Amino acid sequence: MTTDTKKSQSQEQTERSTEEKLRFLYEMQMVDSEVDKIKILRGELPLEVQDLEDEIAGLQTRLANILEELKELETSVQNKKNEIVDSQSLIKKYQEQQMNVRNNREYDSLSKEIEFQTLEIELSEKRIKEFTAQLEEKKQLEAESRVLFDERTKDLEEKKDELNSIISETQKEEEELKSRSEKFAELIDPRLLTAYKRIRKNARNGLAVVTVERDACGGCFNKIPPQRQLDIRSRKKIIVCEYCGRILVDSEIMTSEAAPE
Repeated sequence: MTTDTKKSQSQEQTERSTEEKLRFLYEMQMVDSEVDKIKILRGELPLEVQDLEDEIAGLQTRLANILEELKELETSVQNKKNEIVDSQSLIKKYQEQQMNVRNNREYDSLSKEIEFQTLEIELSEKRIKEFTAQLEEKKQLEAESRVLFDERTKDLEEKKDELNSIISETQKEEEELKSRSEKFAELIDPRLLTAYKRIRKNARNGLAVVTVERDACGGCFNKIPPQRQLDIRSRKKIIVCEYCGRILVDSEIMTSEAAPE
């Protein structure tokens, strides 16, 4: 869009009557509400899909950590087994040396070395038992995590299929509605459009523009004074509900002109 076109569009938006602005706002609200209904149809599915994806990512991290811990424990067990073999070799060596000692001092020294290596073997065997017990616990945890991972992956696939089915059924309608909403947005001056979006964002049901129904605001249902209702029906200025801040229009606003397609 060129600068001249933007200026021309902005001038047109400014020159439009308040009645036109109100009608375009209300039409835009009706279209946006239809988009909201489609999103409601999807319900909590998008959030459920996101939650499952986050949980699965967490399970993948947990499994990776468990596998790393299993690897470390298996390495620790093997290291202790190697240490036992080394100690047994040393004991055999010291025992052979004892056969050729020249005095009691050398014999006692070798005996102490044999005793030390025997204690090292006992300690290594104790550590192997501890590591083995930890390995069994980790393997059990890994099995449980894999079962949970498979279950959540299956749940995610089902939720995605369900969500994709709804999206495919409503996508064309939603795109058409969004296109209409964008056309109305081009007809509304930026300040009014910004106000509309702000009110809509803060409103519980997404309604920023509501009609007066039974002398009350169609958004919060608080009573509107008669004089204020006359001002609303005159369509001479933008009037908001003093209770909820929504933009108010009269119920006959739609009969003034046809909306753009």
